[in-house]
Amino acid sequence: MTGAESGENFQCTKCEKSLVGQRYILNSEKPYCIDCYDANFTNTCAACGERITSASKDLSFQDRHWHEACFVCMECKTSLADRPFATKEEAIFCPDCFDEKFAARCDGCGKTFKAAMRKYEYKGGAWHEECFLCAECHQPIGAKSFIPRGNDIICVQCYEDKFAQKCAKCEAVINKGGITYKGQPWHKECFLCANCGNQLAGQKFTSKDDKIYCANCYSELFAKRCSACSKPISGT
Repeated sequence: MTGAESGENFQCTKCEKSLVGQRYILNSEKPYCIDCYDANFTNTCAACGERITSASKDLSFQDRHWHEACFVCMECKTSLADRPFATKEEAIFCPDCFDEKFAARCDGCGKTFKAAMRKYEYKGGAWHEECFLCAECHQPIGAKSFIPRGNDIICVQCYEDKFAQKCAKCEAVINKGGITYKGQPWHKECFLCANCGNQLAGQKFTSKDDKIYCANCYSELFAKRCSACSKPISGT
C-alpha cells in the first residue's frame, strides 16, 4: 500500500524522515519511506541477488523470488514470466530445454520423449512408436506381438517366415509342441501312420521306404507270416 499524508509528525518508522507529501508503504500498519521499505522488507532475487524493490514485479515459486527480468530459462534465457517451466536442482528451464537436458531418450533415434508421446519399453530400453521396429521388415511393431531373437525384436510374421520351425509335411509353422524325426520337425497331428492315418506321437512306429507306420500296420504289411496260420510273425 502506498499513499500520501499531511501532518508534522507523520514520518518513516525506520529513518524518521518526514513522509508529508511523499510516497510511502505501510507494513504491519506502520508507514515506511520507499527506500526503507525496499531495504528491509522486499525479497532478494534468486538469480541476481539484488533486492526486488517495490517498483519491480516480484515472481515467486517454492519460497524463492525473482525479478520479472531475471525469471528466465537457465539454458536459452527465454523469459518464463508467462510460460510453463520446469525445475531441476533449483534451476528453472523452459519445457524444450528441460526435455533436451533431462528427458529420457529413445534407444532408436536418440531423441527425447516429449510430453504425451507414446513410449514402448522392453528390457530396460525405450522407443518412440515410430522407432520400435521389426529388425527384418523395419515396420513399426506398435502394440502387436513380437519375438526376441538375440538383441533384435522381430514381428511374428517375419519370425514365422524366416526363423520358425516348419512342419516337414504341411510346411506350416509349428507354434507349440511338435516332434522331431530324422532331424525334421513335425506337427503332432501331421506325424501319422502312412497306412491307417493314426497319430504316431508317443506311439511305437517303424519306417520303410521313407514312410512311417504304426506297429500294427507295419506288421500287417511287411512282417513275415506263419506258414501255418498266415498271421504276421512279430519281431520280424
